[in-house]
Amino acid sequence: MTLPIAGVTGAGSGIGAAIAETLGARGFHVVVTDVDLDSAERTASRLESAKALRLDVTDPDACDAVVNAVVAEHGRLDVWVSNAGISKMQRFIDVSPADLVRNFEVNTYGIFYCGQSAARAMIALTKPGRIINTASMAAKQGRVPFLADYVASKFAVLGLTQAMAFELAPHGIRVNCVCPGFVATPMQTRELSWEAELRGIDPDAVRQMWIDDTPLARLETPNDVAKVVAFLASDDAEFITGEAISVNGGAFMD
Repeated sequence: MTLPIAGVTGAGSGIGAAIAETLGARGFHVVVTDVDLDSAERTASRLESAKALRLDVTDPDACDAVVNAVVAEHGRLDVWVSNAGISKMQRFIDVSPADLVRNFEVNTYGIFYCGQSAARAMIALTKPGRIINTASMAAKQGRVPFLADYVASKFAVLGLTQAMAFELAPHGIRVNCVCPGFVATPMQTRELSWEAELRGIDPDAVRQMWIDDTPLARLETPNDVAKVVAFLASDDAEFITGEAISVNGGAFMD
């Protein structure tokens, strides 16, 4: 039996690793990609059917090379999840041009480049496909402290997702994004430290602020996000495209 193929970026840890593991558990052969190959290999080792590849999503040629290698090996590409992302907390007036550029390179351009590569392959294969982008709760509201460049990059992801969905629909390619909230990941640990320093309070106090802002009264887990991605990758979501699904325990409702 030929397994469906899913590629996941930024899958060495956090949300990306959970997405890879969830898709793997649901019968996909998962191509686990990350700029850190060692972390990608660790994730892949936990899956029944997987392969780890290094991918710098800011390099469009590398995105093409990975997608083309997957298609050459398997003859198909069913799902592509563009999840890789970065953040750096600082006040708006302190964001440097270099920080702004780097944020967009990874969070927005990376999704653009990977989306192009995956879409070209899916169109050439003449088979329906699914592309899922990781945005953020910060893609829907600017009321997020110390992350102005991140907010801007994620608002762009939401718009890009809609534009992709509109153009790719005639090819049977559905494009959606997920918008996580306060997710307990290594990135969040860094953000706790940064926000605590910027506010002059203890990281535990910041963590409690985030929980208090979440009606379901806990921090989100990577698996909370991964299960929604798996839904969007499934036939259960066959008539959903261009949507930004909030997965945040009610921290932001739209």
